[in-house]
Amino acid sequence: MNPLKIKDNFLFLAMLAFVFVSSTALALSRSFDTTLLYSNVVKREEKKFPSNPVPLLNSPFPILSAQGVMAVDLISGVPLYEKNADQRFLPASTTKIITALVALDSYPLDQVLTVGVGVKVIGQKMGLFKGEQIKVEDLLYGLLVYSANDAALVLAQNYDGGYDNFIVAMNTKAKKLSLTNSHFDNPVGLDTNDQYATARDLVRASEVAMRDPVFARMVGTKQITFKDVSGKFSYNLRNINELLGNVPGVMGVKTGWTENARENLVTYIERDNHKVMIAVLGSQDRFGETKELIDWIFTNYEWQEVNPYSP
Repeated sequence: MNPLKIKDNFLFLAMLAFVFVSSTALALSRSFDTTLLYSNVVKREEKKFPSNPVPLLNSPFPILSAQGVMAVDLISGVPLYEKNADQRFLPASTTKIITALVALDSYPLDQVLTVGVGVKVIGQKMGLFKGEQIKVEDLLYGLLVYSANDAALVLAQNYDGGYDNFIVAMNTKAKKLSLTNSHFDNPVGLDTNDQYATARDLVRASEVAMRDPVFARMVGTKQITFKDVSGKFSYNLRNINELLGNVPGVMGVKTGWTENARENLVTYIERDNHKVMIAVLGSQDRFGETKELIDWIFTNYEWQEVNPYSP
């Protein structure tokens, strides 16, 4: 065989190997920050083959109207889809994820709170009234199932030190969770200049929240009925998340909408032994686009075993 052809073939194969190794390294370098998250990933000894498969894409990205999107494979930490993931947007009622985390840190579920003055709010509400007594657990159901603004206010107003201290606690929680591009100045999700979050931060917060079995149970509840402490007033709440119970594997997490924020949705999916978290912000069709993204992920990604220690 011609020595020049042999040399050319060798160079061609070497270039292919270089491109493959470089692409793999680039993909791994862009993996989602796992310093805080994904504690369920087992630590492995050096040079052992990992037991958790890495998702590899074999299709172009879908086009979505949402202004900010983040989808992450929680087990590997690999981003599956990103669009302006670190840009700040109005979070609307996805704010209530942080509200719930602070409340869960602060109150026993069976603690009874009294509805105070100023609980009348615009938007979604249970219809709580001044002087009514209701358990924290039921307020959290109102917050996370029905996205009730009055439930958020009652939880904040009864906080040790009052409403303002609750807001401080929300931002302390955000800092603890390394939500570097998020800030909150109300527990409801009302639009202000100082109320913002990113798709990446909401994925991060929701992954932590779903580790709490109480939070996970509540956001996965389709419908619930309960009464206040007096037993005279009953609440029948239905989850406003249209994907829950209708899209296989969806187990929560939280909706959000205001006129300026448009449609927001954070979604947790367990399917085929994979765990995926998706945040969609500023969408024209949060449910439709999230479903489209879920279908695209599970159709076009292949989870393969990759040995990062191979030479």
